[in-house]
Amino acid sequence: MAHEIKYWLALGRIKGIGKLAYKTLIDEFREPRLVFESSVKRLEQTQGVGKKLSQAIKGFNEWKWVENEINLIKKHDVKFLTLRHADFPKSLLSIPDPPPYLYVKGTICKEDENAIAVVGTRLPTLYGIAVAEKLSRELAALGITIISGMARGIDSAAHRGAIAGKGRTIAVLGSGIDVIYPSENKKLYEQIISNGAVVSEFPIGAPPLATNFPQRNRIISGLVKGVLVAEASLKSGSLITARLALDYGRDVFALPGSVTSSKSKGTNKLIKDGAKLVEDIRDILEELSINISGVRNQKTEVTTDTARKIRPRLSPEEEKIMNLLDEPCFIDSIIQNTGLSAQKTSSLLLDMELKGLIEQQAGKQFIRRI
Repeated sequence: MAHEIKYWLALGRIKGIGKLAYKTLIDEFREPRLVFESSVKRLEQTQGVGKKLSQAIKGFNEWKWVENEINLIKKHDVKFLTLRHADFPKSLLSIPDPPPYLYVKGTICKEDENAIAVVGTRLPTLYGIAVAEKLSRELAALGITIISGMARGIDSAAHRGAIAGKGRTIAVLGSGIDVIYPSENKKLYEQIISNGAVVSEFPIGAPPLATNFPQRNRIISGLVKGVLVAEASLKSGSLITARLALDYGRDVFALPGSVTSSKSKGTNKLIKDGAKLVEDIRDILEELSINISGVRNQKTEVTTDTARKIRPRLSPEEEKIMNLLDEPCFIDSIIQNTGLSAQKTSSLLLDMELKGLIEQQAGKQFIRRI
């Protein structure tokens, strides 16, 4: 393993070699080892390399760093997937600036080719969290992998939803694969590894610098068939992910929000600019060519025209309550709008919560889960 990845790491360490130049060199020489073994003259003949970069390659002297990185990869039990590796995500090979290699904890499977990114603000509303979790859970239950960045807010909600749907999820980090950011996501990080994978292109121990996240976002966009932005301000990094998705020929979806909420300014603008408005997962499934014939966790066959979360039969009173809970609703409002007694409402809400139909949020508010 060490011999195999030595030159991949070394080439990525050379200043001046960006993702495009790295890909050009691999396309030309096939293997990084052959890049280092080539003459300066031969390197200079490669488009986009030039004399300065050729000399930097031939003069590379950070082999000690490379050796230390290899030892850290072993220590942290990390998989190292290069562009030439059979398990390297095929979808990333189609973008102009793929990462030359990925650090991986967990597993990347062929089924991850059917993936949707769910991203958004780090400071979402209760509405944003609830809908991001719901859509992610329902998509994951159909065998669609949910990809996000494990940031606070919408990203974390997306991963939680996928795990709740007993599906797969992948987190793309803007730090080294051993650096959990934010730190409170340690448990979620471990759950993601057990239900998919955590990946990064940054070296072991790399801190979550602000400049890393736009790079991280291109990987998220590259891995998926479409990007859903659940909530975002006009300056949100999620809009970078959406723009990259368009550049890569991916579809962009957006969750509409209140015109008075700054958290929905970005998503509402995306819709104005042509992103598809999403109310439920059918809006996504109808737009994309995703094969969900191998549906997991459901006994009934689901097609792209009828895909939806299967829920138990509701009583008339439960149906009344469910119809009110598209957004978080206080118990007093539920009582007023259903005409049920306080005691009956409390009893129904408890029963529905135990069935997994609804969930209680801060301030004694309730929202539907399915």
